[in-house]
Amino acid sequence: MDVNDLNLFVRIAQLRSISSAARDLGLTPAGASARLAALERKLGARLLHRTTRQATLTEDGIAFLPHAEHVVLAAESARAALGREQAVPRGTLWVAAPASFARMHIVPGLPDFCRRYPGLALDLRISDSVVDLVEGAFDVAVRYAELSDSSFVARRLAPDKRVLVASPEYIERRGRPNTPDDLAEHACLVVGTLDLWTFRGKGGELIERRIAPSLRINDGGAVRDAACAGLGVALMATWCAADELRSGALLPALPEYPLVSTQTLWVLYPSSRELAPKVRVFIDWLVERFGPQPYWDRGLERILGNSP
Repeated sequence: MDVNDLNLFVRIAQLRSISSAARDLGLTPAGASARLAALERKLGARLLHRTTRQATLTEDGIAFLPHAEHVVLAAESARAALGREQAVPRGTLWVAAPASFARMHIVPGLPDFCRRYPGLALDLRISDSVVDLVEGAFDVAVRYAELSDSSFVARRLAPDKRVLVASPEYIERRGRPNTPDDLAEHACLVVGTLDLWTFRGKGGELIERRIAPSLRINDGGAVRDAACAGLGVALMATWCAADELRSGALLPALPEYPLVSTQTLWVLYPSSRELAPKVRVFIDWLVERFGPQPYWDRGLERILGNSP
């Protein structure tokens, strides 16, 4: 059996579409269908149910899939061991990432990544919704929270520091809050469902406050812009508001009570298989770009005061 035919079958099973798999592998849909039919004839078994919309595995296909995946990944590992495949990874890399973070910190770096690996195509799906990595057949994902699913490996990418901010105009008009309790008297801006704010008290104790927001938006960049416009006090990730803090468009709103962040930026990838070269080079690039101290946090200590 041709390893390329097995790779085609595996990709069809992941994407549930012959045309999508063909596009991913640089084939025509007709060519992919012909190769799949030839593979089924060699095996003497029907692997897929085909419709105009999707392809689903038959019972024989379900039984055959893990063996095909093993052969494909063993072939990739063998090529990687020679060094050539690691130097020139090819194919399409499917990546999922949070929308605001991807726009601000992944996409601007892609010219560098694409220059390094011209034979590698990227399919980047950005969304602040938690996507199903298996269902979406993603090779790698960037997330704010580590998965409990043991079928994936979570590698720490960067700290996700948080800070309470407001515009100079808002602070001049409404004043700074002196304690977390004072936030009840302020307009508060919330990103998505992040309305439980945790502070570190002056004695090191944790102080939790549930915020009743005057404005809630499911996009960090939009909340940052609303804070810059003077609409209220916002809890922001430093990766989202660092430029505004440096320029003075936003100021720390409660510096004596630093926020406690329980989140970290992680990169996730399947644990059950040998890392494909295309996945390895992308993860290495992310770690090189963001860690161990991400560039957006450099120099913020003097601005944030007591914030960690």
